[in-house]
Amino acid sequence: MESSALLFNQLKAADPFFLLAGPNVIESEEHIFRMAKHIKTIAAKVGLPLVFKSSFDKANRTSSKSFRGPGMVEGLKMLEKVKLAYDIPIVTDVHETIQCEAVGRVADIIQIPAFLCRQTDLLVAAAKTGKIVNIKKGQFCAASVMVNSAEKIRLAGNPNVMVCERGTMFGYNDLIVDPRNFEWMREANSPVVADVTHALQQPAGKKLDGGGVASGGLRELIPCIARTAVAVGVDGIFMEVHDDPLNAPVDGPTQWPLRNLEELLEELVAIATCLIHGIYNMADVSDSCEVDPIIKILACGC
Repeated sequence: MESSALLFNQLKAADPFFLLAGPNVIESEEHIFRMAKHIKTIAAKVGLPLVFKSSFDKANRTSSKSFRGPGMVEGLKMLEKVKLAYDIPIVTDVHETIQCEAVGRVADIIQIPAFLCRQTDLLVAAAKTGKIVNIKKGQFCAASVMVNSAEKIRLAGNPNVMVCERGTMFGYNDLIVDPRNFEWMREANSPVVADVTHALQQPAGKKLDGGGVASGGLRELIPCIARTAVAVGVDGIFMEVHDDPLNAPVDGPTQWPLRNLEELLEELVAIATCLIHGIYNMADVSDSCEVDPIIKILACGC
């Protein structure tokens, strides 16, 4: 619990925000090693604390025929190797109470998937590991629900809990991001994270050749949602990143290209820095932030 509290406090104090990033799912040991190396280098360059993310099992895939990952045992072995090799904390998700103890021996942050954000037994099991718990807000939930979910973690004896916005259902095959949720979720008295990639999913909105459906997405709008989130003042950004999104086996349409990661993070840091330091006029922004004029307007309300 002591090491978790230390990391939790470091993330809360991040200036201007912390980053949870990595490929959606573990495809191979070679791939996550390569991704971790590049993402760590980029995060260090732009000055953001990084927690590396990847899943060992995508248990809620749209189709039973879809790729799920290597499974918990092999997946945790790979994540532990990455953690030791690159000296970076790890976040990964759980779907069942029986997974929490094993995952807690490797992961620094245990993530609760959005569909499971109200599952008391799962929340309590994750809390009892003593690790930080990141709860994703269900697509079907109001922001106020996260107050109760976060409280379940604390009542189980773990004060280290974060809440994460990942979009709200808008009809059957679309999500929207309501920026008010970034503020309302602060009522949970926890750091607020914005998942700027899953928020742009179009659930079961992509028809497959030969029948069936998969989740589509609007990758091109990831910068838009990310800019909005940092302008509002979230504590952390969650972002799935891939070196070849078009050929990713899972959620390719909503993974951000690795080659564009540094540029986007630089822009987000510039926006957040302008706001944090209270720069509210174009002249000051011009002197202090080397960013595109449109971003200056967004960041400073000019």
